[in-house]
Amino acid sequence: MKITSEQVDLWRQAKSETQNLEFKEAKNQYDTKKLFKYCVALANEGGGHLLLGISDKAPRVVVDTQAFLDVMDITSKVFTAVGFRVDVSEVLHPDGRVLVFTIPSRPLGTAYHLEGTYLMRSGEQLVPMSPDRLRVIFAEGQPVFEAQIAMHDVTPEKVVSLLDTQSYFELIELPYPADRAGVLERFVSEKLIIKIGVNYQITNLGALLFAKDIGSFDSLSRKSVRVTTYDGKNKLKTKRDNIAKKGYAVGFEGLVEYINGQLPANEVIGQALRESVPMFPEIAIRELVANALIHQDLSETGASVSIDVYNTRLEISNPGIPFIEADRFIDEYQSRNERLADLMRRLRICEEKGSGIDKVVSSIETFQLPPLDIRIGQKRTTTILFAYKQFSEMDKSDKIRACFQHCVLSYLMGEKMTNQSLRERFGLNSRQSDVASRVVGLALEENLVKLEDPENSSRRYAKYIPYWA
Repeated sequence: MKITSEQVDLWRQAKSETQNLEFKEAKNQYDTKKLFKYCVALANEGGGHLLLGISDKAPRVVVDTQAFLDVMDITSKVFTAVGFRVDVSEVLHPDGRVLVFTIPSRPLGTAYHLEGTYLMRSGEQLVPMSPDRLRVIFAEGQPVFEAQIAMHDVTPEKVVSLLDTQSYFELIELPYPADRAGVLERFVSEKLIIKIGVNYQITNLGALLFAKDIGSFDSLSRKSVRVTTYDGKNKLKTKRDNIAKKGYAVGFEGLVEYINGQLPANEVIGQALRESVPMFPEIAIRELVANALIHQDLSETGASVSIDVYNTRLEISNPGIPFIEADRFIDEYQSRNERLADLMRRLRICEEKGSGIDKVVSSIETFQLPPLDIRIGQKRTTTILFAYKQFSEMDKSDKIRACFQHCVLSYLMGEKMTNQSLRERFGLNSRQSDVASRVVGLALEENLVKLEDPENSSRRYAKYIPYWA
């Protein structure tokens, strides 16, 4: 397909660069090795377009590129370097020459590499693929984990004894069938069990969500949620160590209730009455626990979702590295286990796609807690809720993170962060506008937020948006 100036202008109007669209100025030249890397990374992300001769910052003006004047030569060099064909189109735009590299998607179950390094995009950076991401790609075309079999040759009687069928119908808000055949038929339709002759196979999805005891399924026994309560701020003294027995769906309410019971309460005094209030908003706990269950890397053996309760914080971690950057959790969504996520949403255990973390951040702001902290380790992802601190007790990183999260939340609500809205988030009064301005300045230095209108010289009335907006 011939690429026209009109198509280039349509791409320029995109709100931001995506995993499949990249702009580079390259007025005079462009690094050939970097070009090869982008071709590999975009192919691994499903294919896309790399445009040279266009500024990568809004309003993305055409600057005219003189890179790779011999189109046939660079087409040949790309093929030799990366091992797959990339179409190169020279577009004579009214404002100057644009070079468009059309990069195909990698084949199913295959990841491309350059000199042994498998590359993907992470924001504006190119980074090596994580091992768990590679495992997911190489497993494409094979049955997903949820569809694999947890137990074979199970009689109808044993299916009902192993799985909590009653809870399923209560959660889905349907009347319980009059006979067992109706129960089994519904479970077959949900792919929780598979009928083989007169007996059944129980899938991993059915066992993980509805097992009366996950330990009954040998291959899944290490997938039970573990809740450990510590006495103090570290792991030196353990008070309780509990492993949840029930499946994720049937045991979810009890799990959240148990976690809440382990948390110390904050005491507030109002009009001579002392009142205990929860340390953390329950919706934040619910969403973060649900997210950990949904986004865990189920292919990791010997690893499970773990919840650590300390005197001043709650840590919720799951095996696996996320597919998106930590600072895009609020506005982006990419599920690792789509079947698991879909059913948990229909059971109203978690929110719709992409609407959970914003509710967590919103509830944190309502309680005026320190911001959510998301930490990506080598094999685990951890989210941390912190107990209440006054603004003066927060450190620099807390304040910057809170500012960024408030800015994103405002943007998603169709609003813009201002000095006043940030003061309200921190509980500062109108005389402390300079304090809020300093926090905004720190976030600007970290390139986490930016001015909505760069031409506005009045910081007093300035509005801010996330860096990616």
